[in-house]
Amino acid sequence: MSQFGKVWVRLSENPKRGEPVEVRAMVIHPMESGFRLDNVGRPIPRHIVDNFLCAYAGMPVFRAKLHPAMSANPYFVFYVVAEESGDLVLTWTDDRGEVAGHSVRLEVT
Repeated sequence: MSQFGKVWVRLSENPKRGEPVEVRAMVIHPMESGFRLDNVGRPIPRHIVDNFLCAYAGMPVFRAKLHPAMSANPYFVFYVVAEESGDLVLTWTDDRGEVAGHSVRLEVT
């Protein structure tokens, strides 16, 4: 079973309007580089997440381009200024054309 669409997300507690909110996200993915061999010596095909995007209230706020040297389960930490309550929409694509996403509600006081 593919775990391509799984992600772990954590936000700062009790975000206040106008203050930065720490966003921690880990995409569950093996990030196979294509350089390793299986147990009988055959190359394991490359399969990596190559793009990651976070949009807040419909606007892109963080973007990353990934390469084969990234470890399994890429982990991102970034900050978003909490201007209003809204959704954080995380989207990632892999080099095989699969697209997955996850949405988290950011409630500010």
